[in-house]
Amino acid sequence: MIYPIIMYGDPVLRQRAADIPVGTDLTQLIEDMYETMHNASGIGLAAPQIGKSMRIFIVDGTIIEDEPAMADFRKAFINPEMLDETGEFWEYEEGCLSIPNIREKVERNEKLRIRYYDEGWNLHEDEFDGMKARIIQHEYDHLEGKMFVDYLTPLKKRLLKGKLSDISKGKVDTEYRIAAPLKK
Repeated sequence: MIYPIIMYGDPVLRQRAADIPVGTDLTQLIEDMYETMHNASGIGLAAPQIGKSMRIFIVDGTIIEDEPAMADFRKAFINPEMLDETGEFWEYEEGCLSIPNIREKVERNEKLRIRYYDEGWNLHEDEFDGMKARIIQHEYDHLEGKMFVDYLTPLKKRLLKGKLSDISKGKVDTEYRIAAPLKK
């Protein structure tokens, strides 16, 4: 099932998502999240972006063809806990399915250590770096009620205010279904 993507301005995107009881069957939800993400040409999707305040996100970097390190980077992160973010800050232009047609440079640490459950409720503690770390940080932020525009300077935020307002009203062109909080 393909869910509509929740747009900027919806309160669910600003809440800290709730932990999921260990052992909950998430098979269908994860399948639906992948289908929704691929339909929108995304590389990551967090549950709040489909209107569910749950601590789960998925990633699929396998579609980034010019990055050989991403060839096997497809997984679900359930009840993740960021343990450490280290290394140099590096800037990269990010976008978000919940903030379509806006891309801005964001600085993030180059490395992280994270604890999470996979789809089979196996506990992992892994380290990631580079693009993998960036995708995880971006999606993890969604579970904390944070979005990439929160990293922008006050001036840049003011310049984007009109576009963000239009997005929250559903006045945006996308190739995927959306749910805008202020759409009339």
